[in-house]
Amino acid sequence: MPKISAPTIAAHRAQTRERILEAVAALTRVQGIDEISMTDVAAEAGITRTALYNYFPDKPSLLLAFTEQATTGFVDRYHRELPSGAGAAERLETFVRFQVEALAEHPHPAAAELGASLGPDAYQALAEHVAPMQRLLTGILREGVDSGEFAAAPVEPVARLVLAMLGAQRAPLQHGETTPGDAGRLVAAFTLRALGARAADTGGHTASPSLT
Repeated sequence: MPKISAPTIAAHRAQTRERILEAVAALTRVQGIDEISMTDVAAEAGITRTALYNYFPDKPSLLLAFTEQATTGFVDRYHRELPSGAGAAERLETFVRFQVEALAEHPHPAAAELGASLGPDAYQALAEHVAPMQRLLTGILREGVDSGEFAAAPVEPVARLVLAMLGAQRAPLQHGETTPGDAGRLVAAFTLRALGARAADTGGHTASPSLT
């Protein structure tokens, strides 16, 4: 029987679950989420495969839990670090920057590719887990259009285009062909220019977005 270091069994299970998800995060930095095996995760977490299966019965359930945690962390960071009173352009730039940093920190295949490897049920669950992030982006775009900061545009299709552009930065980031800073600036500048907006800066002024 494994040694229980927490004061209660429930606390021990919570600690072990967190250690498992931390192991997934560490492995994504070196081999990509699609290449991770349950054996890899168990070894990284310092537990047996049998113990791992007590928490997650298969790889899809494990990756879905990791995705949910990552999405929650992204949304929490966005609300925590975004300056109060930020306009839509600054909010969009922040969203893009955080997304690119997350891609660089935890490389993973495109959602469609990951969903194909996990199966249709897991893909649907994956889509539900990332929905809060998509709603956040749609809300930023809608606020910008409603306030006149952005040109009139169908916000949901535009949100999909922005997410597609972010996804296109995945391979260049993994191969060292660009940096998170450059990738974020490129996507933000292109999006803001398409929306007829001006890029925000920390001094409260605006500047024309540059694609160079």
